[in-house]
Order: sequence, then C-alpha cells, then structure tokens
Amino acid sequence: MASVEIVAEHERILREIESTDANCIGPTLRSVYDGQEHGLFMEKLDGRIRNHDRDIEKMCNHHFQGFVDSITELLKVRAEAQKLKSQVTDTNQRLQDDGKGLVSCMDDLRRCRLQQRNIATTIDRLTHCLPVLEMYSKLQEQMRLKRYYPALRTLEQLEQTCLPRAGQYRFCSIMAENIPRVRTLIKDTAMSQLRDFLESIRKHSNKIGETAMKQVCPLSRPLSPPLSPGRRLRKEAGLGAATEVDGHGSSPVTEQDSGILDVEDDEDDEVPGAQELVDFSPVYCCLHIYTVLGAREEFENYYRKQRRKQARLVLQPHSNMHETLDGYRRFFNQIIGFFVVEDHILHTTQGLVNRAYVEELWELALSKTIAALRTHSSYCSDPDLVLDLKNLIVLFADTLQGYGFPVSQLFDMLLEMREQYGEILLKKWNLTFRQALDQDNYSPIPVATEEDYRQFSSQFPFQDPDLDKLPFPKKLPFSEFVPKVYCQLKEFIYACLKYSEDLHLSSTEVDDMIRKSTNLLLTRTLSHCLQYAIKKKNVGLAELVQLILNTTHLEASCVYLEGFISNITDVPPDTANTTKLYGTSTFKDARHAAEEEIYTNLNAKIDQFLQLADYDWTAAQGGGAPSDYLSDLIAFLCSTFSVFTHLPVGTQKFSLFS
Repeated sequence: MASVEIVAEHERILREIESTDANCIGPTLRSVYDGQEHGLFMEKLDGRIRNHDRDIEKMCNHHFQGFVDSITELLKVRAEAQKLKSQVTDTNQRLQDDGKGLVSCMDDLRRCRLQQRNIATTIDRLTHCLPVLEMYSKLQEQMRLKRYYPALRTLEQLEQTCLPRAGQYRFCSIMAENIPRVRTLIKDTAMSQLRDFLESIRKHSNKIGETAMKQVCPLSRPLSPPLSPGRRLRKEAGLGAATEVDGHGSSPVTEQDSGILDVEDDEDDEVPGAQELVDFSPVYCCLHIYTVLGAREEFENYYRKQRRKQARLVLQPHSNMHETLDGYRRFFNQIIGFFVVEDHILHTTQGLVNRAYVEELWELALSKTIAALRTHSSYCSDPDLVLDLKNLIVLFADTLQGYGFPVSQLFDMLLEMREQYGEILLKKWNLTFRQALDQDNYSPIPVATEEDYRQFSSQFPFQDPDLDKLPFPKKLPFSEFVPKVYCQLKEFIYACLKYSEDLHLSSTEVDDMIRKSTNLLLTRTLSHCLQYAIKKKNVGLAELVQLILNTTHLEASCVYLEGFISNITDVPPDTANTTKLYGTSTFKDARHAAEEEIYTNLNAKIDQFLQLADYDWTAAQGGGAPSDYLSDLIAFLCSTFSVFTHLPVGTQKFSLFS
C-alpha cells in the first residue's frame, strides 16, 4: 500500500516538474530530497527521461525533412536579413539623432511643468498670504490716519480670518505676536484722545455756551437801551453787545483743538448749532473701541468720574464775578457748554450717560448756581448791572430749558432778586431826587415860546385854560423840579417793567409789582427827599411856598401815573384788587410838613423882629411914630403874604400866634 502511494507521489512530482517553470522547480525538488525514496525517484526520473528522449527522436525523425527545408530557407533569408539589419541600423541611427532634439524638448517640457507646478503652488500660497499682507497694510494705514475703531475691526478680521488661512509662516507668527500690542496701543491712544477731548471741551465750554445762547437770542443788542418818556417798552430778549464774539466777551476759537471745530463767526450767516462746534468722534471712537475690547464699563466709569470733576470746576465762580456782567456771562456760558455736551452725549450714545446721571448733575449745578448768584448779586449796587444780570439769567434759563432741563427754581430766584433790584433802584432814585431838589431854583418856569410850552407839556401833564389864554412870555406855576420828578417816576416805572419781563408773570402780577414798587418810591424815597428839602437849613419861605405848589401839581399828576402804568401793563385801572398809588397822601404829607415849616419859620422870624424892640421906659409919652422894628416887621409880612397869594386854596391861612 505504501509503495502505491510512493509511486503516485513520484508521478505527481514528475508531472509538476514537467508543467512548472524552471525558476519555480526548487520547492518541488526539495520535497524529493526531503523524502526517503530518493533512489527510487531517480530511477523513475531516468525512465521518464528515456521516454521523452524516444519521443523527441521520433519527432525529430518525423520533422527532419521539414527542418532541412527550413534551414535551406533560412540560409536564403540570411542575405536579406543582413541587408535588413543594415537598414534597421541606419534607421536606428537616424532615429537616435532625431530623438536627441525630442528628448531635449521633453526635458524642457518637464522643467516647464515643474515650474508651472511650483508657480501654481506659489500662487495658491500667495492667495492665502496676500489678504494677510493687504489687511496688515490696511491696518497700518488706518493707524497712520488715526482711524482707530476701523483699525480695531481690521485687527479682529486679521486675527480671526486671515491669519488662520495663511498657514504657519514666520511673518504670520510675528503679526500674531504684535496683535495684543496693537490692541493695547489703540486702547491707550483712544483714551489719550478722550482726555484731550475732555480737556478741550472744558477749555472751550464758554464758547459752546455762548453759541447755545446765540441760538436762543441770535440778535445781539444792548441790554439796557435808553428809553424815551411815553414810549411803550418793547420786550427784550437779547444779551447785549457784550455777547458779540469780538467784543469784551469770549473771543472765537481760532486754533484747531481736539473735540472743537474751527467755525468762523459771520454776523450775516446763520448762527451754527452749539453741537456743531464740537467734534464728538473721540467719545464715540473710544466708546466703540472699549466696547469691542470688552471694557465698556471701565470707559463709562472713567468718563463720568472726569465729567463730575469738571462739573465741580465749572460751578466754582470767580471771586470777582460780581464786578462785571462778563464774569456772570462766562460763568453761565461754561455751565451751558457743559450741559450741552452732556445732553448731546445722552441722546447720541447708548448708556454712556443716562437720564438719572444728567439730572443728578443738573440738580447739583442748579443749587450751586443759585447759591453763587445769591452771594455775588448781593454785592451789586448798580441797577443796570442787576437788570442785565436778570436778562442774562433769563436767557441762561431759556437756553437750558430748550435742552429739557427744569429751570423753575431760577425764575423763583429772579423773583427774590426783584426785591434787591427794587432797593437798588430806590437808592439810585433817592440820589436823583435829591440832586433835582439841590439843582432846583424854586422859581416858576418861564416859557418864552409856544415850542417851549409844548416841550414842558410833553414832559408833564399840566392843563390850565387860564394860563393858555395868556400871551407869551409867561410862567408855569411850578418849578423845574416837577417835570424832572415826573419823568423820573416814569423812568422808574420803566425800570421796574424791564425787570418784570420774561419772568413768565401775568399782566396782573406785573402791574401789581410795578404799583407796589412805585408806592415804595413815593412813600419812602420821594417823601424822605421832600422832607430833606423842607428841613434843610437856610431854606426860605419862598422856597417852601414853591415846594407846596410843586407837591400840589405832583399830587394832581398821580392820576396820569396810574393811567401810564395801566397802559404799559395792559391792566385796566378799575380791575378788582388793583393796588392804588399812594401819591396823594405822600404829597399831602409833604405839603403839610412844608406848611408847618412855614408856620414855624414865620413865627421864629416874628420873634426875631420883636426881640429887636428897644423901649424907652423913662419917656413921659410916646413919640407918635411906630418903632423901626415894627415897620420892618410889617414890610416883611407884606412881602411874605404876597408870596402866599400863589398858594392853592386851603393853604393860605396861617395863624401868626399859637
């Protein structure tokens, strides 16, 4: 059984050797040498070889003639093959020669393709790098032009988009390292610009406030224009010549400062808005930058802290502010300029300042301003300055009210100042009345022509039909003191009316204030001045008589004064609860005092004459002629009583003895 398997195995190996390539016969032969029947296999192999040899020999014998024929044919082909070989060699040589150029071209093409590939790679890399370089160049240009907020946006785009796409290049790493430093530089620069802006608006708040006032009052004119008697006082709204930019007020800003635009003033052009003078871009830029950097709260706290400090500085008036109107104007302009900026910031930014913050600053400013005005106005003794100050305060209040700030407390303070203004007016008119009394000649006014008569009639409401019938020249019964006092009374009423304007008072309130002030002028100031003239030393009886005449005519003119007040206030005199003028009692008291003084002086003069009596107590009888002192006394009394004939009815009876 084993020999059968061995024989079958040898057969398989032989078939495998016959069918397998010579290069792969090694494993087959190894299996023969690994077996135990090597000799048997060699015998089997020799037998197979002899079989194949016999097959080959049979085949050769069968094909020998064909082989001989083939050799014969091959010999015939030999010559042709040599010839063909020669032709092939020539052709090959020519092909080689011609192929050298092609190979050279192929090498060039290969190099071109390599360059093309490198160029494409370079273009691809540059496509990613150029945006980085362009963005960085744009960043540098924005930094050069100080456009920091766009630069911050460019920096953000460069960091988040362009640099990641560019890849790991050295310049990209350098740029990435510089980004935090650039951010810090932008932040510091923006804060520096904000500081410059805050300093600039602090320095130019006077200019900003002046412009805001001009928007409320575009036409500058004198604050206290002279008034002619009988002319209806028109409503004043202007600040006066002192508000002109080239006057004694603030000069225009000619330098280019951070935050303040250079706007030239032209009287013919429209007054620019106060906000138009200010370039708020540093605030907006810094706000946006800090918002992008996540430090908005830090910026808001810094801004509010600095503005509170500036508010405290603005609200500190100069010690000599009360000396001139310009001092008050600068004080008001700075306050207005401060709040114009805050109001604009409030309405153009989201949350940088809020309404509560601005209201807190305004309450502080209002209390400080009112306290400063009360303190400094108390030093003022010039009514024109007080009136100009009142107009300036009204314009100050109207300007701030236009920006939405409550100003009712300012008008309440102006009503308080009204009493101070009235006292100052009384002091001024006290000097005016005394000066008129001192300069008066206590003689009837001579009138030479009709024109002179009309002139005095226009100054004082005097009507006397009997005097009108007399030819010129003639005399008015009163002295020059009367028309002067009457005109001064009207000027006082005008002065009171000027202060009452623009205080948001009704016509009835204005009329009541004027009447009360006029009553004080009559009962206190003019009454004291008349008493002063009556009690003055060396005053003669003729002067006292003329004073009685003067007070009589002034008393009669009180009706016209009441009509004058009603005319300028548009309040009818018969209105309920209308205050009446006390002029009648004032002039009656003065007249009674003059009569009493005449009585006293006349008795004293009679006593003097009687003291001159020199009696001869030893004479046996009288001389038959009156004494000299009695003659002089009678002559004095005759001349004195002749003066009394000019007195009005009711004042011509004087008792010579008490």
